[in-house]
Amino acid sequence: MAQSLELLLIQFLMPDNDARRQAEEQIKRLAKDPQVVPALLQHLRTAKTPNVRQLAAVLLRKKITGHWAKLSPQFKHLVKQSLIESITMEHSPPVRRASANVVSVVAKYAVPAGEWPDLLPFLFQCSQSAQEDHREVALILFSSLTETIGITFQPHFADLQALLLKCLQDETSGRVRVAALKAVGSFLEFTNDGAEVVKFRQFIPSILNVARQCLASGDDDVAVIAFEIFDELIESPAPLLGDSVKSIVQFSLEVCSSQNLESSTRHQALQIISWLAKYKSSSLKKYKLVIPILQVMCSLLTESKKSDEDDDLAPDRAAAEVIDTMAVNLPKHVFSPVFEFSSVSCQNVNLKYREASVTALGVISEGCLELMKEKMEPILHIVLGALRDSDEMVRGAASFALGQFAEHLQPEIVSHYENVLPCILNALEDSSDEVKEKSYYALAALCEDMGEEILPFLDPLMGKLLAALQDSPCNLQETCMSAVGSVASAAEQAFIPYAERVLELMKSFMVLTNDEDLRARARATELVGIVAMSVGRLRMEPILHPFMEAAISVIT
Repeated sequence: MAQSLELLLIQFLMPDNDARRQAEEQIKRLAKDPQVVPALLQHLRTAKTPNVRQLAAVLLRKKITGHWAKLSPQFKHLVKQSLIESITMEHSPPVRRASANVVSVVAKYAVPAGEWPDLLPFLFQCSQSAQEDHREVALILFSSLTETIGITFQPHFADLQALLLKCLQDETSGRVRVAALKAVGSFLEFTNDGAEVVKFRQFIPSILNVARQCLASGDDDVAVIAFEIFDELIESPAPLLGDSVKSIVQFSLEVCSSQNLESSTRHQALQIISWLAKYKSSSLKKYKLVIPILQVMCSLLTESKKSDEDDDLAPDRAAAEVIDTMAVNLPKHVFSPVFEFSSVSCQNVNLKYREASVTALGVISEGCLELMKEKMEPILHIVLGALRDSDEMVRGAASFALGQFAEHLQPEIVSHYENVLPCILNALEDSSDEVKEKSYYALAALCEDMGEEILPFLDPLMGKLLAALQDSPCNLQETCMSAVGSVASAAEQAFIPYAERVLELMKSFMVLTNDEDLRARARATELVGIVAMSVGRLRMEPILHPFMEAAISVIT
């Protein structure tokens, strides 16, 4: 088999797709025979080209699981010995790593069965070798073995932690430091023992050093592992961070502020700040980190999104989420700095600063509601001014903020309806569909807690809303229906003059059958119910039957 398999391995690596497909089919057939293990092992050790040796290791990792139990003790010993030799004597890094992957698979069966007692001593010895390659592959193995036989490491955790810390600080090899960082991440993911996790606190300075080195060399993917480690430490109920929280925050702020880094890397850094605000808010207060964080977050709100950037990873959006989380968990510490930022930025010539000024007020309205209620007039002065801004992005942010106020700052916001409603009325005719949509949302939220205060505005409001229901794009019509429903609830009997026209329009939505129209149909059905409650049974009963039929038809 060995000779024929070698030809197949060479053929498998050819660029010709037909040749590769034929080789793959024949290898699959040969792999059913346990003798494929010694054949692949031979090519792993003796094939002339690294590509063939690497392929032999990859196939061995896939096939050895099904054949391990059938192998004799003597041959199992030969397999383990050959793998160790490949790890220590192989010159090609890809082949060495592929061999390490085979070790992980074999160890999953051999170590728990007591068939490989010298594996851990070998790895400890290898990790302290003078050769960089040996140290690196040992750490790679520690990392991968944690996933398969992590429980067998528990008696050796103290020695392993000391080893990992030493390798994180390896002065001669960046590869070893990176491999140590990955191993630390694997061990933290595996262990649930609080006492063991606490010991990783002393690793934080070294983890930060390695992460900085990785970012400096453009290795963002590895640096992100540091954030994953911090994530584990932050979410642990144990007091793991101590004053290291200062260094973690400083590093995270550096990363999320750097426009040269990948969006995903910056987003990971922002997530760490968010988790700290959620789980370790007392530490942010204790070490006076709230103001420095907010300064950076507010600055990120002013950053323009790159054309090819994922919206979910955009720094301004992620920064807004961080500010929101901080406001919920640290309202007394967040309101004043954000209000000061908004008061200054609303006058800035740069539209992104004006947009940020109202976005910030909008996102803190849930957490800082009590403090904001005391400052309604100056806050509304900023937001209503932005709603008249020359730039549609600023107006859109202002209408979003008004919607947030209407949702979270009740009932105080209603007492300012004489100033707020005329501004929303104007926004309903904005040239931007996005501003219109957010204005419908603001109107719907505001009117939910209004009563007779809405009556002076009812006719102009309904004139614009009825026109929008007929002529707007579908997404705007759906949001408009919500606004009409809130107006109807607030106006009650005064809504009667508009009920017939609204119901007539809803008929056309309630008979839609396409999947993409389902939301509009549901909103229309809901609105019919709201109008019915507002105008009363006597007026609705004679005309209700076709609406009932339309509503029932969707479930039959």
